Amino acid sequence: MEQTVEHKLESMISLQIIDSQIDEIKKVRGDLPEEVRDIEDEIAGIQTRIGKYQNDIKDFEESIASYKIAIKDAEKFIKKYEEQQSNVRNNREFDAISKEIESQQLDIQIAEKKIKESVYKIELKKKDVENTTSIIESRKADLASKKNELDVIIAEGEDEINKLMVKREAAAQNVDARLMMSYTKLRNNYRNGLAVVQVRRDACGGCFNQVPPQRQAEIKERKKIIVCEHCGRILTGVEMVIVPEAPAKRGGLLKEMKANAVAAAVLE
Repeated sequence: MEQTVEHKLESMISLQIIDSQIDEIKKVRGDLPEEVRDIEDEIAGIQTRIGKYQNDIKDFEESIASYKIAIKDAEKFIKKYEEQQSNVRNNREFDAISKEIESQQLDIQIAEKKIKESVYKIELKKKDVENTTSIIESRKADLASKKNELDVIIAEGEDEINKLMVKREAAAQNVDARLMMSYTKLRNNYRNGLAVVQVRRDACGGCFNQVPPQRQAEIKERKKIIVCEHCGRILTGVEMVIVPEAPAKRGGLLKEMKANAVAAAVLE
C-alpha cells in the first residue's frame, strides 16, 4: 500500500528523534574515543621508534664485530710482513715491506677508532631506548585510565542505546528505501546528524537560512516532501524542536532526552 506524504513525514520524524537520542548518549563520551585512538597511535609510533633504536644497536654491534675481524686480519699481515723483513735482500724491499706494515697498523688504528665510536653510539641508543621505554610505560598507563573511563561511560548508556536501536529498527522499516537513502546521506554529511528538521523562527532548523512564507505554507500542508533549498535537509513542519539547543548534562541526560522526544512528537 502506497504511503501518504503525511505518513512518510511522520516516519522520518520518528526515525530522526530516535537517532538524535542515540547521538546525545554517544555525545556524553565527548572526545574520549578520539583521545584513546590518539594515545594508541602515539604508543604504536613510540614502539616503532624503539624498534629502530634496537636495529641501530644491532647494526653498530655488527660493525664492531666486522672491525675486530679486520684488526685480526691486519695483525696477521703485520706478523707475515715482519717475518719477510728478516729475509729481504736490499733496502728497497725492506722499505716496501715497512710501508705495508705501516698501512696495516693504520688500518688497525682506524678500526679501533671506529669501534670506540660505535660503542659510544650504542650507549646513546641504549639511553634512547631506556628513556623512550619510560615514556611508553607512562602513555600505557594513560591509555588504561582513558579506556577505563570510556568503558564506564559506554556501559552507562549501553542499555539505553540497545533499547533505542530496537525502536530505530522498527522505525526504519516504516521509511521507504528512497527516503532512507537520502536520510542516511544527509546524516553522514552533517556533524550534528540532523537530516529531518523543522522551520523555526522562519528559518531552516538545520542551516538557519530563511524559509519563504509560501514554502512554509507548503510544508504545513504536508502534500509533498519539501527540502531546504540551501542544505537539502527534509523539512517536516514549522516551529517544532527535535533536538535541544543546549547540550545536555551527564546527570539528567536520559530524562531530558525523553522529554525532548515527547515534545518533538507534538506536531502543529
